[in-house]
Amino acid sequence: MNTRRAVFLDRDGTINEEVGYLCRLEDLALIEGAGSAIRLLNDSGYKVVVITNQSGVARGLFDEIFVRKVHEEMARRLSKSNASVDRWYYCPHHATEGKGKYKVECNCRKPFTGMIDLAIKELGIIPEKSFVVGDSIRDLEIAWHVGAKPILVLTGYGKKTLSRLLPDQKKKLPHIALDLFDACTWICEYY
Repeated sequence: MNTRRAVFLDRDGTINEEVGYLCRLEDLALIEGAGSAIRLLNDSGYKVVVITNQSGVARGLFDEIFVRKVHEEMARRLSKSNASVDRWYYCPHHATEGKGKYKVECNCRKPFTGMIDLAIKELGIIPEKSFVVGDSIRDLEIAWHVGAKPILVLTGYGKKTLSRLLPDQKKKLPHIALDLFDACTWICEYY
């Protein structure tokens, strides 16, 4: 197994149901098949890395402790499918809507590459052998910026994103997936 490959996953709308700002643990619901999807990646030797913009921190809707609690709860639920995430990265900033120390122009907010750059450094990942799976144009753009293969899922904001893509952008997508399970099945069968 080549553990230098990774699948970078968006969080909201890709792994869990999109609810706007996830401010309460009671509103956390994994998308059907998400655990099985991530287990496929684990079994195929991919590093699984979550990269998520969490500007709700910057906006004062919740704090970083809550973001970590959400990730702990997601990890607990995924473990029921024998699935695991190798690393969780999040950006708490927003350049214009942020408050206090979170109102900054950072390099970690997608589509900037800070979160992926950190994962590459910490985990020894080769981006050209990796994928980014998400439901927004930012997820696709970050893949293009680092040389990874982008996969759009049609959950969350995915259908709206697909309707807004230009023809040349659609041509640069190796796969458009119904959901995370479809995306991960395709990755594991094709690569």
